[in-house]
Amino acid sequence: QLQLVESGGGLVQPGGSLRLSCAASGSTLDYYSIGWFRQAPGKGREGLSCITSSGHRTHYTDSVKGRFFISRDNAKNTAYLQMNSLKPEDTAVYYCAAHQSCVSYDTHWPSEAPYWGQGTQVTVSS
Repeated sequence: QLQLVESGGGLVQPGGSLRLSCAASGSTLDYYSIGWFRQAPGKGREGLSCITSSGHRTHYTDSVKGRFFISRDNAKNTAYLQMNSLKPEDTAVYYCAAHQSCVSYDTHWPSEAPYWGQGTQVTVSS
């Protein structure tokens, strides 16, 4: 059974950077696409980015394109989300998830992805 654990969240000033990690255990990440999501208080879960199992393809939602970068290291069974130029509106709990394909990850994964981490809080504030 695949288990995912996020880390790397915290408090950062506007304009700052954080790198989130999504560490897998119980199984290999090699066969899964990995997605990053966030959920702010009172809002739904927002799909941010997805990377295919090979790492050859990445996808980003418009609000983070050019600021956030997804990557993975299958040898370490870990995926990452590098977040730059952070804004107060990026404040949320961030989750990683694993599923078979990045297709429609932003709309389908919240109800269909079988594996989710517990989330890590990111707060952007001065």
